[in-house]
Parts: sequence; C-alpha cells; structure tokens
Amino acid sequence: MAFPSAVTRLKRDEDEAMPMLDIDELQRHVPIFRHKLAAGQSLYHAGQPFKSLYLVHAGFLKLIELADDGRDQVTGFRGKGDFLGVESIGLSSYASGAVSLESGETWELPYPAILQACHAMPGLQGRLTAALAREIRADHAWMLAIGTLNAEQRVASFLIDEARRYARMGFSPRHFILRMRRADMASFLALTNETVCRVMTKLHEMRLIDVARREVQVLDDGALRALAGLAA
Repeated sequence: MAFPSAVTRLKRDEDEAMPMLDIDELQRHVPIFRHKLAAGQSLYHAGQPFKSLYLVHAGFLKLIELADDGRDQVTGFRGKGDFLGVESIGLSSYASGAVSLESGETWELPYPAILQACHAMPGLQGRLTAALAREIRADHAWMLAIGTLNAEQRVASFLIDEARRYARMGFSPRHFILRMRRADMASFLALTNETVCRVMTKLHEMRLIDVARREVQVLDDGALRALAGLAA
C-alpha cells in the first residue's frame, strides 16, 4: 500500500528538529513587515504579483485555489512557524491565496531580499531551504494520502497531523482545537462536509476521540494511528 510510506515520510519531516529563524538578526539585513490579521481576512490572493514570503507568527491560515467548478479549494493549512507563499517561488504571481481563520499576525519577508540576506547570515540559506522543502514534502504526502485513503483514514490521518502540529508548538497533542471549519477540512480532504461530520461522529462513538464542536481530545492514540495505517 502506497500511503504508509507517505505518512512515514511526513512523520519523519514533522519530527525533525528545526532551529527557529533569528528574526532580530534577519531584520538587520532585510526589512520585515508585520501584518495583523482578523478572522476571514485575506493576506494575499491567487494571481496577485508575487513579492514576498510570509512567516506565521500567530494564528492559523488556510491556502485556497480556484477549482475548475469555480469554488475555492482548500489546499493546506499553516500555523505558527510555517511559511506562506512557498508554492509561488519562481512564478510572477501567487499560485494560491491565503486567508486567516482567526486573529493572528504574519511577518512579511520581501523576496528576493530574503535570499540576499543569506550571504550575510551563515546557515540561513540552509535553514530556509530545509523549511521550505519540508512543507513541500508534507503537501506531497497529503496529496498521495488523499488519493489512496478512504474517508475514515483521511480524517484519522488529519487529526494525527494536527496533533503533531500542536506538539511542535509546545502544546498538548491529546487535547486541541481545530481552527478550521468542517467545510474547510472537507475541502482539504476532498470529502463532503456531511462525510467529515459523519466520520467525526463515528470516531467519537468508537471512543477514539472525544469531540465537542471544534474541541478534540484524543482518547486512543494507538487505535487512531492503526486506523490511519500508522505504526503506534
């Protein structure tokens, strides 16, 4: 089965220790613009001229692209410490848009000024390249997962991935809040909103999770991983 190898790769990337960017030092070499965001506010739109990468300092955002039928398709989620705009490097305009799901803040890193700063900051280029490649590999793993998993496995894998995200930020991976709506989650997982709600209810009834609106508590991590095809 193709998916377990993709999940294993995703897990390895998520677990890799990544040093934080030294923003104070970086700011001595490149201007950094801070943007406060409200829930529902767009940071940039698909088709807008590409000029910067963004680092999420606080909050949670979704990436969206226009589907063939004209609807917004959610292609990813980004939280604290993640980069935005990676998929648009080398293009003249942003390939996707970014919308804030809650109040937050992003730091704009002008491009290619950020690349020029690499010459003055030893190790920055490696750190930046590793971080961007890590996100691309994670997105690729999710694309493979969506093509090989059934609905229950997709939702279980998504919850495990969210748990890891919280763990990386220093919070509990067993009790967390889903920042996105069910409709956004369904769009990302290529499922209907009804299917996502049904699966969440089933996982709750199986006592794998306890769920109340967007609040999730993982009750049986081993069983949830087994359902997703992951080793405990």
